[in-house]
Amino acid sequence: MMKLGPYELDQIYTGDARELAKAIPDESVDLIFTDPVYDRIDDYRWLAETGARILKLNKAALVFCGIEWLGETIGALNHNGLKYRWQLILSNPALIGRHIPGGFSQYSICLWCERGNGSPKRQIPDLRPWRPNDSTFHWAKDPNFIAYYIEAFTIQGAIIADFFVGGGTIPAVCKMLGRHWWASEIDPDTAERARQRVANTQPPLFVLQPEQGEFALDT
Repeated sequence: MMKLGPYELDQIYTGDARELAKAIPDESVDLIFTDPVYDRIDDYRWLAETGARILKLNKAALVFCGIEWLGETIGALNHNGLKYRWQLILSNPALIGRHIPGGFSQYSICLWCERGNGSPKRQIPDLRPWRPNDSTFHWAKDPNFIAYYIEAFTIQGAIIADFFVGGGTIPAVCKMLGRHWWASEIDPDTAERARQRVANTQPPLFVLQPEQGEFALDT
């Protein structure tokens, strides 16, 4: 069993990420990929400080954020240890999404930040389609979006940290792609549902390649 400091990898831990992450060793993580509660800007400041410590040099953090708090979120990440690079857009034009003043949103934003120069292995688009197929989790993220960028930023055996695991999409995709993960969730019931989802996810029988297309995974 591989470990990350005192933690076994490929596990979802229940508790406050601020406390749990203190034991993660410096410069030990290959990618942070996470989806915080959007209006908690202090969590983004903490995430930037923690990312600057635990990310290996020239590695990236991909962090979802709310459109309403975009400016504040970029500032919180960019001035607390990480460098803001770009926006990755998860879009579904056919979906009437979350309501905003005077309209509704049909896309979600993932901010690409980095420690050093966290460039992907290949050129990537900043717009990807969103294909949710299950409403179990509000505003659930398309696993194909998650998989595309995990493959772009990491190699087999990389360690990915998700501090706000929610429905478990990111660790489930990590399992599909042969990546290791460390994940946390503060709500015990949510954490247990995420664990069950990951347990029901099949690991790869072979190394997936980007050109092999998209795979089906419950959101």
